[in-house]
Amino acid sequence: MKKITLCLITATLFLLACSNNVKQIPAVQPSDEQLLREAYQSSFDQSQRQYFVYLPRGYHSKPDKKWPVMLFLHGNGERGNGQDELDFVLMQGPLYEAWVQKKDLPFIIISPQLHMFGWDQKGITYIDNRSKDNIPKRLVQGVPERSKAFQTRTDIKRTHSLTNMSDVAPLLPQGWEMLETDLIAMLDRVQNQYLVDVNKTYLSGLSYGGFGTWYMASKHPERFAAIAPVVGWGHPSLMAPIAEHKLPVWAFAGGRDSAVDIQYFYAGLNQLEKLGHNNVRFTVHEDKGHDAWTRVYSGDDLYQWLLTHSNNN
Repeated sequence: MKKITLCLITATLFLLACSNNVKQIPAVQPSDEQLLREAYQSSFDQSQRQYFVYLPRGYHSKPDKKWPVMLFLHGNGERGNGQDELDFVLMQGPLYEAWVQKKDLPFIIISPQLHMFGWDQKGITYIDNRSKDNIPKRLVQGVPERSKAFQTRTDIKRTHSLTNMSDVAPLLPQGWEMLETDLIAMLDRVQNQYLVDVNKTYLSGLSYGGFGTWYMASKHPERFAAIAPVVGWGHPSLMAPIAEHKLPVWAFAGGRDSAVDIQYFYAGLNQLEKLGHNNVRFTVHEDKGHDAWTRVYSGDDLYQWLLTHSNNN
């Protein structure tokens, strides 16, 4: 009995000694997020410009993973020269959420800047009075305080929809449609240079970018797995290609929006249904004004919905 006990003690000591000599393999830490600037020459005016490419947390530590891509189109107030004014693109939207607010979004985000096209000569207050000092910065520790919500005195109320859009222009002036070729070239370049799941390419934009989202989806429905135009309506004349490709749509509006009136949203969405498209969502934040985009992009629902869609489904 004593020999058996001695053998067990000896064996235990041997195993402990061996375990102490085994090197512990450290767990691989996910790589940090990156915000890159890609240079390009605009096909519109041959100007030298840049656009942002956001690489999500873990991109470099997962070389075998293919990542979803989101092309984001900003609003009218963030126009610029695509060089030292590019940071205005960080003011809001998914890039603001991912980079400034450090929201863990598993997308490669492409975020270009719309040309000024003379809007700085039109006396537009929110363009003329903007300052680079107000561009939000990514902090080493924590996140900055969000900007205050837009103030509105508009009552919460039901609004009659406009059914006849024949006299309404399909797009706002000097919008993203002018950069259609550039945007497709950016998509192609990112898909060729980065670890991209081409079947999970998404398109979203706010305000002017919402209009641009409808336009790009109409012209290139096969390029996207789903689209999310935010506080920007789509004209009925753009809907046929979207319906034909059954491109999933989730549109958003602010019920108290005084900049983009909600009455214009319904005709295009109804046209999609008339054309047989049944994968359409429409969410109205009745209590919100034009900046309903903050609630949309700061939440999780939209991103989770996008990821359920793929071109190979």
